Amino acid sequence: MKKIMILGGSLLQLPAIKQAKKMGLEVIVVDMNPEAIGFKEDGVIGLLISTIDTSKVIEAAREYCIDGVMTLASDMPMQTVAAVCEDLNLPGITPQTALNATNKAEMRMCLKKCGVPIPEFYIVREWNEFYDASKNFVEKFIVKPADNSGNRGIKLVTDFSLANLKEAYAYSKQYSRDGRILLEEYMEGDEFSVESISIHGVCNIIQITDKITSGKPYFVEMGHTQPSRYDTVKLKYIASVAKMGVEALGINNGPSHTEIKYTATGPKVVEIGARLGGDFITTHLVPLSTGIDMVTANIKCAIGEVPDIEKKYEKFSAIHFLQPKSGRLKSVSGIAEAEAVDGVFEVGLLKHIGEVVPDVRNSLDRVAYIIVQGDTSDEIMVSCEKAIPLIHFEIE
Repeated sequence: MKKIMILGGSLLQLPAIKQAKKMGLEVIVVDMNPEAIGFKEDGVIGLLISTIDTSKVIEAAREYCIDGVMTLASDMPMQTVAAVCEDLNLPGITPQTALNATNKAEMRMCLKKCGVPIPEFYIVREWNEFYDASKNFVEKFIVKPADNSGNRGIKLVTDFSLANLKEAYAYSKQYSRDGRILLEEYMEGDEFSVESISIHGVCNIIQITDKITSGKPYFVEMGHTQPSRYDTVKLKYIASVAKMGVEALGINNGPSHTEIKYTATGPKVVEIGARLGGDFITTHLVPLSTGIDMVTANIKCAIGEVPDIEKKYEKFSAIHFLQPKSGRLKSVSGIAEAEAVDGVFEVGLLKHIGEVVPDVRNSLDRVAYIIVQGDTSDEIMVSCEKAIPLIHFEIE
């Protein structure tokens, strides 16, 4: 029986834990939270270790003689994944690729060197550097920490007053683990993500996703639709830029999730992750729109097997995140009624009753979601229009 180590035991990694068990693999779950939901799955071996404690994870990987290691839809453990692969000579990305794919400063420098279309950017550490770099922009720019995810620390700056610049610097800086933050050109245009699997150095595009964000100033992702509704010529251009980026970072084996904006001068890379996309994109939307099981594909890549990435059908799928007004979540009703609507696949809560619902600044602030599937774009739109009004949030 082959053994796979999955870094992370949260709800994000649960689909991989469950699927690996179905595939007959021995599953070792690593998480620093003793209450991690992944530990509660029957038959798994749970190890109480931080997913970013590289030396301890390597030690455990050696002890259990694992055949593969992975995480799902999370950037933080990727450098540990790469270190384990290098130490045990397992299939996967290299430590340099992991760094390039998880640190936005390293990513920007790598992509620029390889000629991949990206926005103008500046990397700074201190306030005086930030202030000087801000003078390179006329109307607005994006500030973001070098090494965080989930929209944490990202903000659009349009007010160049000293007080506002200091606030933007402090907001982003608090989320930066290595101390670096980026100032980037704000890219006008529609946003997409490209889901792909690389096999033996070949990047295979699986699906292109249309993205909806909360807009200025925090750009939190509030919805995704597959397949993209863009025209074929533009989609080919988007796919080619995504492939350029994936190859530049050195992602030769396994999944990648590329975020792109289509600007007036063509598609430019926002970010690339050397892992499956989060927000239910690859665990739910891709299988619903294509029939391709990307979680299984990820697992097979991790244990050195060739995955099945042949499209089984062409349908439409979407997720919409629901956000009531801020306050304390007292109750939610209408979920069962919404799930009974034709085309609705799943309705779920991301906050517990009694939790505070803040104004949306990052993806962790979102409250609920609805996932739909249909044969046409109009079908999934109708499903959402019928189901969403049935869900009621009581906020105090």
